[in-house]
Amino acid sequence: MGKPRLIVIIRHAQSEGNKNKAIHQTVPDHRVKLTSEGTRQAVEAGERLLKLLRPEDTLRIITSPYLRTRETTNGILSQLSGHPNADKIKVHEEPRIREQDFGNFQPCTAEMERMWHERAAYGHFFYRIPNGESAADAYDRVSGFNESLWRQFADEDFPSVLVLVTHGLMTRIFLMKWYHYSVEYFEDLKNIDHCQFVLMEKNPITDKYELKTKLRTWSADRKKEEDRLQRDGGPSAKDLKKLEAAAASLEVIYGGCVNGCSHSRTGKLRADTWNGLTESPIGETGSETAHDLRNKLAVLQAGRDFGGSRSGAGSRACSDEDSGSADEEMSKPPDILIRSHNVHSGEPPRTPENSIRTDSRDNTQAELLGDVVQEDGGVRL
Repeated sequence: MGKPRLIVIIRHAQSEGNKNKAIHQTVPDHRVKLTSEGTRQAVEAGERLLKLLRPEDTLRIITSPYLRTRETTNGILSQLSGHPNADKIKVHEEPRIREQDFGNFQPCTAEMERMWHERAAYGHFFYRIPNGESAADAYDRVSGFNESLWRQFADEDFPSVLVLVTHGLMTRIFLMKWYHYSVEYFEDLKNIDHCQFVLMEKNPITDKYELKTKLRTWSADRKKEEDRLQRDGGPSAKDLKKLEAAAASLEVIYGGCVNGCSHSRTGKLRADTWNGLTESPIGETGSETAHDLRNKLAVLQAGRDFGGSRSGAGSRACSDEDSGSADEEMSKPPDILIRSHNVHSGEPPRTPENSIRTDSRDNTQAELLGDVVQEDGGVRL
């Protein structure tokens, strides 16, 4: 057969870690099981896969060795017994498509929250989880896996359909390597839903694989949100809370100084320190700093679902509807809004800029925040 006619990438079903992230404090990530809902999703995925297969198809399934992916694979297999070539299905475990390593047992919830904020500020592709991996590290092992696949495609008896049962971030990493996505586009991609299929179909003329599944991006969702706000006539109280949280995130200090510093005593960086968060040297750099800060404010609050259960990635039904789970809602980037109105007090409309300037004790910070709210703070991360 040679190259398979179809490659199907499937994210594992809902796991206990997706429902309760704190479980990683006591259960190793590779031993996290599916929930009862996840078991149902896996069986349903098997039914959908059976409908995709032709009677003459042969099938190979390659799964991550994590328990939740193996259980998902078992659920899928339970529905394939009716296929004519069911007895020829081959299943292999492949450690190179396991989830991004998050550093053994996770620390307390507060420290994990700090780490997600730090990752959002640093950049999701290059940020290395303490004692774990960065997405760039995962990219290296997926690169080796892809090369192994291409060598196997040279075998005449390679099955006609290849299924990869893996994880959210690893799906995006696999596609990034295969289709040569940029780092920026990778960071704009959202996780696929639990048990969602990503279809790569071979073009018989070009012999190349065409991506048949439309991927969701943060920038597209942000545009939808901007359009909604414009239709509704302005931001809601919930939107304003996001802005307040983004402003409060200026207090967060990331990293540490090996030789000691005054951060722990003051809770803030020294005013005379130039590092992109405090006042910059006089000149054009000042306006550039406001621009950089605007982008940072747009992501610091959001953990964003760049990974599996530990990152707070939500589990949604496989549809194009806008509604999502609570975790999915929490993972959205904060929106930098333009105007608000205090409907309870009867006060005239106040811009977020004015509110922040009034309440802030730091004039420099207020000036930067003023620049933030005058423009949209969206950024691809």
